[in-house]
Amino acid sequence: MKLIIVESPSKAKTIEKYLGGEYKVEASGGHVRDLPEKRLGVNVAGNFEPNYVITPNKKDTIKKLSDLSRKAEKIYLATDPDREGEAISWHLQEVLDLKGRSRRIEFNEISERAVRNALAHPRDINYNLVDSQQARRVLDRLVGYKLSPFLCKKIKEGLSAGRVQSVALRIIVDKEREIKAFVPKEYWNLYGEFAEGKQKFKALLVEKKNKKYKPSDAAEAEKVLDDLKNGSNVVSEVKKTTVKTHALPPFTTSTLQQDASNKLGLSSPQVMSIAQYLYEGVDTPEGHRAFVTYIRTDSVRVSKEAQAECLRFINEKFGPEYVPEKPNVYRSKKSAQDAHEAIRPIDLSLTPALAKKLLDKKQFGVYKLIYDRFVASQMADAEYDTVSVSVSNGDYVFKASGRTPKFKGFTAVYDDYIKPADEDEVVESTLPALEKGEVLTALSFNKEQKFTKPPVRFTDATLVKAMEDKGIGRPSTYSTIISVLTKRKYTVKEGRYIIPTEIAFAMTDVLVKYFADIMDVSFTANMEDKLDDIENGGKDWHKLIAEFYPPFAEQLVKASTDGDEVTDVVCEKCGAPMVRKNGRYGTFLACSNYPQCSNIKSENVEESDVVCEKCGAKMIYKMGKYGKFLACPNYPKCSNIKAINEEKTTEKCEKCGGVMVLKQGKFGKYMQCENCKNTKSLTEKAGVCPICHKPTQKMTSKTGKQFYGCSNYPTCKFMSWDMPLDEYCPDCGKYLVLAKDGKTKKCSDKECGYVLKPAKAEKSTKKQ
Repeated sequence: MKLIIVESPSKAKTIEKYLGGEYKVEASGGHVRDLPEKRLGVNVAGNFEPNYVITPNKKDTIKKLSDLSRKAEKIYLATDPDREGEAISWHLQEVLDLKGRSRRIEFNEISERAVRNALAHPRDINYNLVDSQQARRVLDRLVGYKLSPFLCKKIKEGLSAGRVQSVALRIIVDKEREIKAFVPKEYWNLYGEFAEGKQKFKALLVEKKNKKYKPSDAAEAEKVLDDLKNGSNVVSEVKKTTVKTHALPPFTTSTLQQDASNKLGLSSPQVMSIAQYLYEGVDTPEGHRAFVTYIRTDSVRVSKEAQAECLRFINEKFGPEYVPEKPNVYRSKKSAQDAHEAIRPIDLSLTPALAKKLLDKKQFGVYKLIYDRFVASQMADAEYDTVSVSVSNGDYVFKASGRTPKFKGFTAVYDDYIKPADEDEVVESTLPALEKGEVLTALSFNKEQKFTKPPVRFTDATLVKAMEDKGIGRPSTYSTIISVLTKRKYTVKEGRYIIPTEIAFAMTDVLVKYFADIMDVSFTANMEDKLDDIENGGKDWHKLIAEFYPPFAEQLVKASTDGDEVTDVVCEKCGAPMVRKNGRYGTFLACSNYPQCSNIKSENVEESDVVCEKCGAKMIYKMGKYGKFLACPNYPKCSNIKAINEEKTTEKCEKCGGVMVLKQGKFGKYMQCENCKNTKSLTEKAGVCPICHKPTQKMTSKTGKQFYGCSNYPTCKFMSWDMPLDEYCPDCGKYLVLAKDGKTKKCSDKECGYVLKPAKAEKSTKKQ
């Protein structure tokens, strides 16, 4: 058996269809290990080595892949052809112990030809790509893990920062501030309607005394109109040219998101989700089928084979005149990785007309854009006859232009690329045949008040373009950044436009104040270039992190202590002065020599009369998560603590006969045996658990909200916000709960909507 491991089940299904019974194709479902969720996971003191852990929900997947790999004669790692895909292959190799037993294959399209070609040319894992991805992951973890708590302390709980995410947010915030600071300026457009014989045309005033000119107010506009009435209107210039327009290049990830956002009204995350389906394969009546090539690319390069096939297609469908004399070649941007081709259809015979029967509306819309853009990119130029006319009246000059199609060229396929005409220019479909020096009849002159417009807010399309132009992020990250900003409510949508929320302004201001480098667009773009250097084998990734982290950590300390009060208390460990800080449970003293010295101590220590039974010292009062408690002052040598509200009761423990002590816990008061630590709840019992049928009890959460939990915890972990009843819904069979009014019974499943009111107990109704 030959085993191929890919990322997605959809891709596995498509490839297995092409290879028949020769290979077993299984999916990893993306990453199988990553940095831990709840701790840093980067050894700052140990050359920044990451501590990877198995992703919790991937244990079954790993076991399955491990079993299959032991039985396999050959193993191929076929994850996506990019940095992250390379890293996933490396993680699979490490976790499944495949080193020396597996080979890496990659393909730009999921077609039988491409897959078989990849199998014929396997390679080893490219560790430059892996290291580049590791550097990105470690950088993002260090920045996010360190800055997020800083923001929570400075502003409010629950905020998060990111190396690229926060810079993208700054761009949005800066644009919003430009808009708010914008002051509109008045100007006036003046139009003249002229006639040459029976033909009329309209022209716009553009110059006065050979300089660009617009009247600034109504009085000035009226004066110009008076001047024009007494002047002669003479054709001062006629320009006739044939203009050729070159086709746009095929799509990159960025331009696809922009075009689909503008023309289909889709968000960037939606576009990428649909494009991913088209790349991996879609279930159609004809079976599982892939439609387009790899969709994460910043290159406009096209393979010679694909180009030759497209030129044959154009010749057959449109005729030889639509085939350019030399094949069209496009240059990628200087910063482009150019590892993959531009996005294109896999099979040109699968035209949009045929694909429409196989795809849903949104999938079809995206596929048609990709198909038409690719075919058009290989076609001959479009040609237009253009005429530009200038009409002089004394010191003033009016202009009008006309444009007539001469040869459709690529616009026969992709004709909606033309930008709309500026509202401050006049473009006529036809102009009369005019000669220089010809005197025209002025039919009328009119004025129109205008105001300069503020900058336009970002849409998904324009934000992606801005990020690409500024070098922030890479093709695979654009839609994720937009999605995160929306999910965390740092931005909201007003129609198509992205608006920063109030918290976004506060976050941006704080980060710019204390971390100007990280929030600088050019700094972020330069970091992307350095990650590219690692990919190209020119730099050790540990060195990049080592250059970045110490200044960042130093700035973090300064920012964190800004506003802290220096006291006259001396640190007993290093002799430096202690500073007063605000913590979750009040003020405390911390050594100013942090991070070299991390000594902290409570302030205004209140001594008690209680003696520590472990070391004999007098215990002190401290403030904790659930209120005051007693702690030994000799911590950390002695870590004894006890609740201050403990009091012995007359009740005996039902297990050992010991004395029960009253205590305060997370969800209220409870009793605990002094000897065997057996506990007994004192919370109010109400309701019945629908799982184990034991009584439930009314409890209080950390946030003060009441809920019902099973008294059989931890054996049964049932919880409900509403009081559960030992009754079941006649419609869906789920358990019933008591509504807030204490009388009405309703189904616990909100989608069911069953309600039983006490006044009409014999009837049931559905919520409207």
